[in-house]
Amino acid sequence: MISKNIILKNFYSLKKNKKIKLELKKILNSKSEIINSLKKEFKLNYDLQNLNIKKNFNLRIIGVGGSILGAKAIYSFLSNTIKKKISFIDNLEIDYLKQTKKNCTNLIISKSGNTLETIVNSNLLIKKNDQNIFLTEQKENYLNSLAQKLKSEVISHNNFIGGRYSVLSETGMLPAELMGLKVSQFKQLNNLVKKPNFLNTLVNNVSSTLHFLKKKKFNSIIINYDPKSEDLLKWYQQLIAESLGKNNQGILPIISTMPKDNHSVMQLFLDGFKNNFFTFFFVNEFKSPKINNNSILSSHKFLKNKNLNQILFAQKVATEQVFKDKNIPFRSFQVMKRDEKSLGELFCFFILETILLAKVLKINPYNQPAVELIKIETKKKLV
Repeated sequence: MISKNIILKNFYSLKKNKKIKLELKKILNSKSEIINSLKKEFKLNYDLQNLNIKKNFNLRIIGVGGSILGAKAIYSFLSNTIKKKISFIDNLEIDYLKQTKKNCTNLIISKSGNTLETIVNSNLLIKKNDQNIFLTEQKENYLNSLAQKLKSEVISHNNFIGGRYSVLSETGMLPAELMGLKVSQFKQLNNLVKKPNFLNTLVNNVSSTLHFLKKKKFNSIIINYDPKSEDLLKWYQQLIAESLGKNNQGILPIISTMPKDNHSVMQLFLDGFKNNFFTFFFVNEFKSPKINNNSILSSHKFLKNKNLNQILFAQKVATEQVFKDKNIPFRSFQVMKRDEKSLGELFCFFILETILLAKVLKINPYNQPAVELIKIETKKKLV
């Protein structure tokens, strides 16, 4: 269990690992800006009132990877409470050009300020009368030069927080404020570290994952029952893959969408090769469509008075039981309430889990050296 908002059934129990617990303590006591960004006292490099965001403009966020995945995860997960319509431009796609609405407030995000996809999309989408806000490092780079040319506002991106770890810094919190959400509610580390159960859960999950890796289980399959969590899990996918995929090591995170994948890949998960471990993910949905009792045939009267959330939950529990019977390793997240606090707790848990795994595996969790090779080679092809 992470908190009263999030029930986590751990992987099967292993002996407590003192080495992992000690490493977690070092991480929490470090002066890392990434860890600081999870705390309430972390100072953000902007004042929303001073930005003078034009309320009648369409809000559009332009970025790629960690610069935008966190904000997109927040928007999708909490879409029920967000009234503002926001467009996310996070890839090179011709269809994005159809989103050239008039009077846009563009938030352009890139830590380095030289991200090719962000530069290209900014060039194609920014129009003469748009309001533009740039979020990038305070150094000489393309976006700073463009902002100077356009006489636009520039917000400083923290130099010590990489994109995939930046969701609770300016990169994710400025978009969250623009969505009308409460930034302080995302900052849950102060509360979580006071709970021995949270810390023990982190240690046990990392210990179990290390056990799977030793057994040559490298595929982490996320069994997702919540469409609004798809972008959250894509954020998690990047976090795990980019942080741990080095030195011939790593974990391959794969998102499986339920229940439709019961009719495709589930057969493989249950009876195929055994180099997978699984994470079930479910969110309680209080406003869920109900079955029309008058239209249900007698053969399926067990569906009467049920809503969609109840049916999905039954499928999840049934699948977990089958996994248990077949001795397939899994853990299970159940989010009891969809709000900023729960999402902040999930961000904290996954970030700490990833860093802790990397430290124990003696991997640098913060760089991505192989990806840089593609950036260099792409530039050669275009010159």
